[in-house]
Amino acid sequence: MKLDILVFGAHPDDAELGAGGTIAKEVSRGKKVGIIDLTRGELGTRGTAEIRDKESAKAGEILGIAIRENMEFADGFFSNDKAHQLEIIKMVRKYRPEIVLCNAIDDRHIDHARGSQLVSDACFLSGLVKIDTKMEGEDEWQEAWRPKLVYHFIQWKNLEPDFVVDVSDFIGKKEEAIMAYGSQFFDPNSDEPETPISSKTFIDSINYRARDLGRLVGVDYAEGFTVERFVAVDNLDCLI
Repeated sequence: MKLDILVFGAHPDDAELGAGGTIAKEVSRGKKVGIIDLTRGELGTRGTAEIRDKESAKAGEILGIAIRENMEFADGFFSNDKAHQLEIIKMVRKYRPEIVLCNAIDDRHIDHARGSQLVSDACFLSGLVKIDTKMEGEDEWQEAWRPKLVYHFIQWKNLEPDFVVDVSDFIGKKEEAIMAYGSQFFDPNSDEPETPISSKTFIDSINYRARDLGRLVGVDYAEGFTVERFVAVDNLDCLI
């Protein structure tokens, strides 16, 4: 299956938190969107990897994505090395996306920036014809493929975006997908240990960040992204 947009997140829930509104919007426009989680989030203080598996599947259904896969890299300990890059290259060549979205370039959790650079590097390498890859159990070698664009969503830190996407009509869908991760986020009835993301304040911050970015561009809600190269437009009317 060829996808229009492939979203990578170091952990289940990264994609929803950083780009859930954009994902839902693109799906509504008829785009084929997929999510690939690098780890199962097994080091998370709350819940278990098995619970996160079910939660991520539910969140994907809410967003309407075409596929969701998990690389099962080691949470907290995966590396940006050849072995991991090759596994990401296989996914990029398998789904041949035009656009890749991935983790923030700098963030509180060490997996986020590391996952960001890993995916970015793999997207470049995926376009090199002398790198041979094939999927497990298949005989045919994959063709080289490089996404046209790689963008990075914003997570814990308030990074300055290079562009924002109006998600005013999809903020509710984003929040619903986030709350599918019931083990991770605010639940007044939970007896699990408190974490930086389990408070109501954190959930509120997702909404008010989107509201503030929207305020700055004259819409109700927006999500921000950083870029690796200049964003090109055909003409000034494209910016209206």
